[in-house]
Amino acid sequence: MDLQTRKLHAIEYIAGLEDENILNSIEVTIIENKVRNERRIKPFTQKQLLSRAEKSNKDYQAGKIKTQESLEKESKSW
Repeated sequence: MDLQTRKLHAIEYIAGLEDENILNSIEVTIIENKVRNERRIKPFTQKQLLSRAEKSNKDYQAGKIKTQESLEKESKSW
């Protein structure tokens, strides 16, 4: 069965629903999916990338760093 046919079947099913709990579940799933899609990672612009690199260099030069070892210890308490 192709995607278009499956969509039409889903629409027919939803249109015929009389159980509000099932419809609520479908709505929650749709909303969660929209939110998930909106949160997708977007690539940095060149300006953003350069800005982050400059900040990282300044932090490194100022000694604002963590070792791999300290991060591993920290992550055990998550």
